[in-house]
Amino acid sequence: MTPSKTNTSARALQAPAFLISAASARQFPGDGRPEVAFAGRSNAGKSSALNLICERRKLARTSKTPGRTQLVNFFDVEAGRLVDLPGYGFARVPPAVRAKWQTLVESYFSQRDALRGVVLIMDSRHPLTAFDEQMLGWTLAGGLPTHILLTKADKLGRGAQTDCLRSVRKALEETPATVQTFSATTRIGLDEARAQIQGWLTEPV
Repeated sequence: MTPSKTNTSARALQAPAFLISAASARQFPGDGRPEVAFAGRSNAGKSSALNLICERRKLARTSKTPGRTQLVNFFDVEAGRLVDLPGYGFARVPPAVRAKWQTLVESYFSQRDALRGVVLIMDSRHPLTAFDEQMLGWTLAGGLPTHILLTKADKLGRGAQTDCLRSVRKALEETPATVQTFSATTRIGLDEARAQIQGWLTEPV
């Protein structure tokens, strides 16, 4: 799917509200509403992206300490749900904690029939890390539509943004994943990201 660049997505993301933080699959809410999940490396700007897309500064908790999101957080929006998955790839997290996170995320992906797509967050200065490629391989193998946000684009010059976007698109040209630049600080790519999410939440099954 090619995301629209129109500003028609606001309605789909109205009335964002925290629903639940799940520490285990038993706590996941009923699987009746369409969901879009946000995944990404710790400190890549996942929570900041989710907050901007919903226009709620503190909907998802942000922190300068990577690895803070340790639960699966569910948020209701008018058209469905947004799901903030635990960040991955932060070396200072104890192995036992990382293993618990992985089990939790695996449970989420394997059990959510209503999951319509995954927004994969990558730092535009360091895209396609080994952890990013592992997550991307996971979503694509599961047949999940995947849209990549190259975040923190404001930290790159215009030319570097274009080069990064071109490079990642070329690396993924054999996959169905879509890619865009994004900045939670300067709102680069906001309309495009919202339109993609709206499309997933509202398209017929």
